[in-house]
Amino acid sequence: MKNIFVIMFSLILTIDVANAGSTENEIKQFAYREYPNDAKMQRYIYKKQISAYNYLISVRDSEVKKFASREYPYDYAMQKYTYDKQLSAKRYMSTVADLEVKKFSTREYAYDYAMQKYTYDKQLSAKRYMSSVSNHNAKRKSKREYPYDYAMQKYTYDKIAY
Repeated sequence: MKNIFVIMFSLILTIDVANAGSTENEIKQFAYREYPNDAKMQRYIYKKQISAYNYLISVRDSEVKKFASREYPYDYAMQKYTYDKQLSAKRYMSTVADLEVKKFSTREYAYDYAMQKYTYDKQLSAKRYMSSVSNHNAKRKSKREYPYDYAMQKYTYDKIAY
């Protein structure tokens, strides 16, 4: 039994070392492709990519991590940037108060929290604007044309009213 444990542990360690080596080589190749004639920039990119890779192997939100790796499959620095941006937006979206606008935003961008946040903020601003306008005919027409999209209501209202 002890021998099986030692063999399994050795196998897992070997796989981890092999994966780390292949990742390191992958990152070196990435840096070389980015700057084939500039060794200093290659080292800079390599360090930046390794740092981002080490960060990404420790993150906890697997849904957001998958999104980031799909967006930038070969660029760990961009994955890290995307992961952080998406995670921040996901947290923001979990605190928003206007459920009607949230529903619209999440329906439009089901897996992209940054776009949900952007859409939510834009829609909420337009909703507030539309609640303060005074030209009731223009408001009614724009609302009839875009009953759920406040940004388009605002755009249509402004075209009609001004």
